Amino acid sequence: MTYETITVEPIAGALGAVIRGPNLSQPLDQQCFAEIHAAFLKHLVIFLEDQDLTPDQLLAFAGRFGPIVNYPFVKDMDGHPGITEITKTEADTLNFGGLWHSDTTYLPKPPLGSMLYSRELPPRGGDTLFANMYLAYETLSDGMKAMLAPLYAVSSASLRDKSEGGARSRIAAQTGRGQNVDQRDMAAEHPVVRTHPETGRKALYINCAHSSHFVGITPEESRPILHFLFEHMSRPEFTCRYRWKVDAVALWDNRCSHHYALNDYQGYRRLMHRVTIEGDTPV
Repeated sequence: MTYETITVEPIAGALGAVIRGPNLSQPLDQQCFAEIHAAFLKHLVIFLEDQDLTPDQLLAFAGRFGPIVNYPFVKDMDGHPGITEITKTEADTLNFGGLWHSDTTYLPKPPLGSMLYSRELPPRGGDTLFANMYLAYETLSDGMKAMLAPLYAVSSASLRDKSEGGARSRIAAQTGRGQNVDQRDMAAEHPVVRTHPETGRKALYINCAHSSHFVGITPEESRPILHFLFEHMSRPEFTCRYRWKVDAVALWDNRCSHHYALNDYQGYRRLMHRVTIEGDTPV
């Protein structure tokens, strides 16, 4: 489409774009929001920089995309339900989100997307990688596509915390929420190939953080295929890398992208505000 109220600057060939023009501290008119939404669907992850926002203004912008939902394991920010503070302190060695994943696919209705607002950053490091799951699917062989088409995969909440070395449990303990939630009870089955409800495009919908095995196939039998797919999905040509600035807002499409928070800033503090947007049942 032709953009009239915003400027869209792609940051890589695969996905990702910086949007310039809107001031998110002010209400957006319908045309401006429609153009932002179109850019979001096209580029999968968008960034709006130099945004001086209150928590309520952040929630108002996120709410334009859909209802706000809570993250299961971390307490919301005091006084601002719907915002999760993601903090890595100077003493922490593990980070939150430090592996390729799509958010909370262990839920029956995983989120449409997640919004992250940068509040405090290290002097260097702490970038986030993103990957395009449309491309990951479209570059598979016809034979692999046919094999995957009828399959469902089991997503488990407990699998990720193990792969992150317990980082999520640490944050849950710090915030006072999640200690009494049995992660083993949080699991869902979703199609391995998902059709995006707005674009109609097909995307791979498994990830190494949560996907344990295919339904009807043992974990041992599933492992070689899953390993191949996990390696394939993170090929460099499917990715982009964003170097954060303070007061930048990112929104990624959980239905067709993966992300990876790099842990390369030991000894420094990083604070982000995260908002999760309600999604639908994958088909």
